[in-house]
Amino acid sequence: MIHKITITLYNEEVAPRFDLATEVLIMILSKGNIIEEKKTIVLPRSSADDLCYLLLSEKINTLICGAIEDEFFQFLKWKKIDVYDSIAGDWSRAFHCWSKKTLKSGDILSRRTVEGINV
Repeated sequence: MIHKITITLYNEEVAPRFDLATEVLIMILSKGNIIEEKKTIVLPRSSADDLCYLLLSEKINTLICGAIEDEFFQFLKWKKIDVYDSIAGDWSRAFHCWSKKTLKSGDILSRRTVEGINV
């Protein structure tokens, strides 16, 4: 079974806001979450409507993004796209957590140092 996942990007991080994202990563995964194809698309402008259209036209199954307005969240859920929203941190870490089934909406995945210890 093929699975398509999209992560909104800002450099190497998950874009903080869905409606302001101008770059997305699309990965096509085969059984066992093996990455078969990976492509980055730079959008001509930030637009939540255009991004929703892209997700539907690419037949995306899962979206990982930062903050998203409820109107778009509900629309994508209605279109049967799994949405992990309010994710902060490195996109590759978000993907890793998703592939291990530990990603939850609202996860903050940024590494930080507390009293000299990386957490």
